[in-house]
Amino acid sequence: MGSCCSPSSADLTSPRHGTPLDAPTDQPHTTTTRTPGEFADIPTGTFTMGDHHHEGNPKDGETPIHQVNLPAFRMQTTTVTNTHFQEFIDATGYRTTAEHFGISAVFYATFQGQRSDILNQAAGVPWWLAVQGADWRHPDGPASTLTGREDHPVVHVSFDDAQAYCAWAGTRLPTEAEWEYAARGGLQGQRLAWGDELTPGGEWNCNIWQGQFPHENTAEDGYLTTAPVHTYHPNGYGLWQMAGNVWEWCQDWFDADYYSHSPVDDPHGPETGRRRVLRGGSYLCHDSYCNRYRVAARNSNTPDSTSGNISFRVVR
Repeated sequence: MGSCCSPSSADLTSPRHGTPLDAPTDQPHTTTTRTPGEFADIPTGTFTMGDHHHEGNPKDGETPIHQVNLPAFRMQTTTVTNTHFQEFIDATGYRTTAEHFGISAVFYATFQGQRSDILNQAAGVPWWLAVQGADWRHPDGPASTLTGREDHPVVHVSFDDAQAYCAWAGTRLPTEAEWEYAARGGLQGQRLAWGDELTPGGEWNCNIWQGQFPHENTAEDGYLTTAPVHTYHPNGYGLWQMAGNVWEWCQDWFDADYYSHSPVDDPHGPETGRRRVLRGGSYLCHDSYCNRYRVAARNSNTPDSTSGNISFRVVR
């Protein structure tokens, strides 16, 4: 996918490790009586899904635009934070895909560790490093910690990890249609979660890259990597950071042709596939080459892939 996006697990393969699919799958799951985080009511409604401005990569399948009808649901107002995820780990003893695999993808400019911790550079995207010891507790590498990041999105979580969290919390991942409908916040056909202009009044409304990727980030929006989940402003439905900061897993399998035959009522994506949908963009997106922070933008990755810019939020 685009150069700011996350590498797949196959891109990180090292001769010193197996593949993420070697990880045990018999993880402990229990259902909690308390779901961490705040939730917003998303009303029943109809919207026109897809790229109204013809700005997407044709391979992403953001067209044709099409009508979608959705029943009401509740969505977490933020992505799952490190604090929320810690509750899950404490309750279940779960070990994530990155912890089993032993490596995860870290953006080179944020790496913290010994040179020997870098096993290789991701195939085709050398700014992503395959780092031994990188995981949700060590987001920038084994020398990093979560101190000061308690209210940041949890990262280095695979689709499978997100599913395990949902099983514990009594929630589920949003469908791709639910995610886009919620991200629009009641706006119809707009480019972004707050309108068409990226920086209205000169103000940054999302955490993305500024400068020349991948060597210069001026951090005009205030952050080099993840921002606290309540940074900037919520959209019309009270949801925070539906653009930038971190990619968010959705429930659907990805199919670039799906919109051409997607059902009108409550679509749930293809029945099968190889990659799961990701939405929202991340702190590495830039408008000059990867503008996937748009509300219609689509991305995908394999369910076992992890990196320093992938997270999730849940619905119920």
